[in-house]
Amino acid sequence: MSKRKLSMLALPLALTAVLAACGEEESTTNDNGATEEKESLVIGIDDKFAPMGFRDENNEIVGFDIDYARAAAEQMGVEITFQPIDWKTKESELMSGRIDLIWNGYTITDERKEKVAFTEPYLENAQVVMTLADSEISSIVDLTDKNIGIQALSSALDAFNANDISKQVKSVAEFGDNVMALTDLKTKRIDAVVIDDVVANYYNTQENGTFKILDEALAPELYGVGVRKEDEKLLADLQAALDELNANGKAEEISVKWFGENKVLD
Repeated sequence: MSKRKLSMLALPLALTAVLAACGEEESTTNDNGATEEKESLVIGIDDKFAPMGFRDENNEIVGFDIDYARAAAEQMGVEITFQPIDWKTKESELMSGRIDLIWNGYTITDERKEKVAFTEPYLENAQVVMTLADSEISSIVDLTDKNIGIQALSSALDAFNANDISKQVKSVAEFGDNVMALTDLKTKRIDAVVIDDVVANYYNTQENGTFKILDEALAPELYGVGVRKEDEKLLADLQAALDELNANGKAEEISVKWFGENKVLD
């Protein structure tokens, strides 16, 4: 091959390297391959997960986790962007680098710990059963031979499958989000929805008299923020920011705004 042909082949490779370098301005790696501090972060959310993160009547993304993330970003001195994602692919979105954090009522589980690193838990939650207010269902046992709705690939589904009642129900319909599941509940296409307690309480308040929440819970759980395992510095900086929000009272302020009380864990 001539020197001219070698030179022509090298040119696009050089341009590719330059363009790749330009795309890495927000993230650099050290000698150990760990991600260094970023000036901006992309946060993956489910934008139909009220009151943690959802769209209001003006189509603006709002919620407890949204305010909490903004406060943490301000504490860290970084810019953030909220990226609505398909919740079923959240870990894939994180691993691919399309988002930097999973932060929207993200339950800490042993299975998820194998894929991502977590901050310390910041909120307690539980999986509960929600039915129509006039339903005869009053306990988990009453779900026998009933049609159940659950968000696909959610911790609600995990909690349900881990309970013996999952073998006694008539059918299980998996939905893309909780709003779709509750819509089918209201039209009686399903008999009950297994759902996060914080979400159930929000919708129960918004639609007073439509739903009821069973006193018996399926499983207690904890929310955390998901980070790529190699992003050790980001995890440490984020945790320090969350700790400071607890110390200075900002976390309590945000919690009272959305829940009417301080539910944030110390």
